[in-house]
Amino acid sequence: MARSEIAYLVRSDLYRYAGSSSAGDFFRHYFAEPGFRFSFWFRLYQWARTKRYLRFGARQLISLILRRQTYRFGISISPDARIGPGLYIGHFGGIVVNKDVVIGRNLNISHDVTLGQVNRGSRKGCPTIADNVYIGPGAKVLGRIHVGSHSAIGANAVVTHDVSENTSVAGVPARVISNVGSEGYVNRTDYEQAAPPVTNDK
Repeated sequence: MARSEIAYLVRSDLYRYAGSSSAGDFFRHYFAEPGFRFSFWFRLYQWARTKRYLRFGARQLISLILRRQTYRFGISISPDARIGPGLYIGHFGGIVVNKDVVIGRNLNISHDVTLGQVNRGSRKGCPTIADNVYIGPGAKVLGRIHVGSHSAIGANAVVTHDVSENTSVAGVPARVISNVGSEGYVNRTDYEQAAPPVTNDK
């Protein structure tokens, strides 16, 4: 992972909170928003572990800081999870994301959410979450399922089957309740216009 890529990911996450990505916004939201603080160290660790040239102990230090954020804020997102730009952690506490989960752009994730693994049956595995998805407090998304773009998962829903694009689901087990999706919940997604990615940095 290039330095430009990690910088882009951090800027995209920050933009989801602040609507801009200035240095002042970074420091304000780093200290004010536990979700952004966690995602910063999460992104930094994913970059650092690919860099063999880092001084001895640097990766270990970043790993320890990330672990401290996990314990402090109750955000247990595996460093192996693949998460696209624009991650927004609305409220911290009780968040668990399995290492094999794949997440697209602009996820809104709330407290007490689990994105977890099913160990047997036709849905054995972990979910794939597409772009611009909102996941409400207490929701559980389990197994090898696909959650479509611009969809919304209601509070305390238990999702064990695919969710179509532009739909809202709720309940136990989750069922479709509307075709509105995540509109109005997933905002500030135009960060590429404000701070486009740079791809030529190694």
